[in-house]
Amino acid sequence: MSVNMQVNLGGLVMANPVTDASGTFAAGREYADFADVSRMGAITTKGVSLNGWEGNAAPRIAETPSGMLNSIGLQNPGVAHLCEVDLPWIKSIGVPAIVNVSGHSLEEYVAVVEALEADGQADAYEINISCPNVDAGGLTFGTHVPSVEAVVGACRAATKRPMIVKLTPNVTDITEIARAAEASGADALSMINTLLGMAIDVRTRKPVLSRVVGGLSGPAVKPVALRMVWQCHNAVSIPILGMGGIMTGEDAIEFMLAGATAIAVGTANFVNPTAVTDVLDGMIAYCEQNGVEDVNELVGGLQC
Repeated sequence: MSVNMQVNLGGLVMANPVTDASGTFAAGREYADFADVSRMGAITTKGVSLNGWEGNAAPRIAETPSGMLNSIGLQNPGVAHLCEVDLPWIKSIGVPAIVNVSGHSLEEYVAVVEALEADGQADAYEINISCPNVDAGGLTFGTHVPSVEAVVGACRAATKRPMIVKLTPNVTDITEIARAAEASGADALSMINTLLGMAIDVRTRKPVLSRVVGGLSGPAVKPVALRMVWQCHNAVSIPILGMGGIMTGEDAIEFMLAGATAIAVGTANFVNPTAVTDVLDGMIAYCEQNGVEDVNELVGGLQC
């Protein structure tokens, strides 16, 4: 049985619904020795800023019994390096490139988009207004409706390419933020970024992470992510890129039933370098076993 796996994420046509979660896959090249990344529906790059960022001090990764804490702080070499080194490689393998855009200020977000527009290699943008691990920008923009409207509207004015806005789960009502992003020009939403958490070393009586708090990801956050995808699917009309603890094809199918049009694999990449293709194969197998001829039939198919 041949299954149609093509999806349209806010104007970005993907051969299948699978991409990676920004920050867990570098720019794809690093995983190419392990998995056939040319099979992915898109590659989402690590967050890029106008100039390079050093990120936070170590230690900035910690394992917990149910997931991973990180406090990387958006370390990256800057947009010029991405355009010169990473995007040409992604383009060479024929996979759409979603560039995750970060900034310390509204002006920096716009400057990064303008630099990428001038370069012309990005196929879509993921505007990251949700990072919990930087002191300026990031989460600050994603938790406040006027700030969401300002940054999304300014980026919208700078590009006509598909623009995905990445939301934080660290808010009281994520649908309020989703509606603000949609009204300000977002073509799609991606959710969820990490949940704020912390870990403590009882021997030293100090926090494990140098920045004390970090972002929790992995299987522990999946129920929260599913709930928020379902809530936003019922609150907005634009498509959703769902993520949060996806480890298998069936996990991904859950997100599509909750309302996601496409899905991203994140923390699983750290424990299984073939996770993206394993998830894709699992989704195809589910469709074949359950008589699903078009994967789009699953979007929002939850019965409750």
